[in-house]
Amino acid sequence: MESEWDALRVLGAVTALCLLLWVIWGVGSTVYIYLLPQVRRGNAWLRSHGAWAVVTGATSGIGKAYAHELARRGLNIVLISRDLNKLEREAKEIERLHGKSTRVIQVDFTGGLEIYEAIEAGLKDLEIGVLVNNVGRSYTRDLRKLLDCEDIGKKILDVINCNMLSVAQMTRIVLPQMVARAKGIIINISSSADSRPCPYLAIYAASKVPAPTAWGGLAAMLKSCNSS
Repeated sequence: MESEWDALRVLGAVTALCLLLWVIWGVGSTVYIYLLPQVRRGNAWLRSHGAWAVVTGATSGIGKAYAHELARRGLNIVLISRDLNKLEREAKEIERLHGKSTRVIQVDFTGGLEIYEAIEAGLKDLEIGVLVNNVGRSYTRDLRKLLDCEDIGKKILDVINCNMLSVAQMTRIVLPQMVARAKGIIINISSSADSRPCPYLAIYAASKVPAPTAWGGLAAMLKSCNSS
């Protein structure tokens, strides 16, 4: 009987230790990710990477929030999206609220390779310190079986162009100058859908899977080349 209690005590101690380590890891991660950068890497550090930030899908949601926050921290903003009215409205709002310069580029990221010539022209001669790859879309607004969606062939291509091709091409455009300066920040907005099966959003989820793997590899490669 005593040996059974000893085993339970050991199990309880191990469980408590695991829970304690889990809590410490969670708190430590929060401090490292969200608090330390505010202390060690302030606005001056951010601006040292370049005068401009580029945000795709910048007129709503996460992209809009990034555009305003980066402007608040002292960067000029290039807003890229498909709705010119929304682009101009957000650009004026950023200039009014934060006193920074803006530039807008109107493109539809479902368009494929042909849209990137206009983007390259719009970014010419800008010192880009931050790129936020935020733009994204799905092929349905509700939970619907893949084969029940109308014109699904085109919608799949739209998802691939918008969610995958845009990240690769935008990175290709800004990366050379970042490497040349050995400074630059690229932020890729992904989705929790990339980490679990999504029966009614399978293509969307699949389009988000490459980001952590591909860009983690790119980051490691650039670090080995002394590019931060």
